[in-house]
Amino acid sequence: MNKGKTRRNIGGLCKSTAEKLDLRGQKCLPTDFLMPKTYLSWNVNGLRAVLKKGFADWFVETDPDVLCLQEIKAENYQVDYEFSGYNQYWHSAQQKGYSGTLILSKVKPMSVQYGFGIEEHDQEGRVITVEYTSHFLVNVYTPNSKNELRRLDYRTQVWDRLFLEHLKNLENHKPVITCGDFNVAHKEIDLKNPKTNTRNAGFTIEERNEFDNYIKAGFIDTFREFNQDPDQYSWWSFRSGARERNVGWRIDYFLISEGFRKHLKNAFILQEVMGSDHCPVGIEIR
Repeated sequence: MNKGKTRRNIGGLCKSTAEKLDLRGQKCLPTDFLMPKTYLSWNVNGLRAVLKKGFADWFVETDPDVLCLQEIKAENYQVDYEFSGYNQYWHSAQQKGYSGTLILSKVKPMSVQYGFGIEEHDQEGRVITVEYTSHFLVNVYTPNSKNELRRLDYRTQVWDRLFLEHLKNLENHKPVITCGDFNVAHKEIDLKNPKTNTRNAGFTIEERNEFDNYIKAGFIDTFREFNQDPDQYSWWSFRSGARERNVGWRIDYFLISEGFRKHLKNAFILQEVMGSDHCPVGIEIR
């Protein structure tokens, strides 16, 4: 299942004959960059669970070029589904039934990296980086700050900064697309009840400031490039009929390098898709 923790030298291939743009010093666009691509991201809150709730039919019907999953809570041998036609890259947590990420890609990447390469931060299976000829794709499941904010310091003072450093290091070589569950509502428009959540995990000023650092570093919140409306959420509590009443949070994102903006066709949230407490989010690139 392509789970070996290998890493190739970073470097772009450039074999396209369409010499139209300069992409980080490349004189031509790689072939895979010229093909329209749909990227989807979904925190499934348990892959085995969501497979019992219509995931397989949705996956076949949607037919994305790339699907990034978070909180899979499983290892590959535990999942009875083939994902036919996709290269599979699993990063499961050491703790059974917890966390974990998965990338499914029709195009085989040039290289794959699991985690940061730092053991103490890689045990929960939260990051996968794949390299295509034109860009990097990073799937992330950001740690939750937890009840009573007991993990807030680690989340904001260590994790967020380490992850941004990872993205910027990649960006020194190629543009970056990163997606996943960032476990933060960036602005008041991104959750239903901001005033009552300022000291709850996911909307503290510390977490929001760290997300601001991604934007200040040049990454673009793709959804807000197309949609400035309120009530656009990607996560709802299971309690009190929150989803039916659309009392939610937008905590799932696609961020892209600023230089990639001209190739962004669309960004969207698929709120109608059920099966998890999150719904899928996506972008179209061409």
